[in-house]
Amino acid sequence: QVQLVESGGGLVQAGGSLRLSCAASGIIVSMVAMGWFRQAPGKQRELVAMISRGGSTNAGDSVKGRFTISRDNAKNTVALQMNNLKPDDTAVYYCYADANGASWGQGTQVTVSS
Repeated sequence: QVQLVESGGGLVQAGGSLRLSCAASGIIVSMVAMGWFRQAPGKQRELVAMISRGGSTNAGDSVKGRFTISRDNAKNTVALQMNNLKPDDTAVYYCYADANGASWGQGTQVTVSS
């Protein structure tokens, strides 16, 4: 059974930084594509960043140059480093694994104040 548990969300002022972490069980993060999505109130869930099995990464246009996805194979975790946060980044952030079709965490709230 795949389980993804996010942590690290919170309230931060614009221009600040946060680091989200996703702890995985039931899968090996280096063996599947992993990613982060977000959903703001009244909006569709959107891709933030992905990391492939091979380690290549890509990010959504709105976060390129500010957010970085990484993987710690020893800890079996995936992280999202978010810098220069903006109020528009406010959303619930979800960890995703391309396993069992699609697996999702429960989400963690990120709120950026202006």
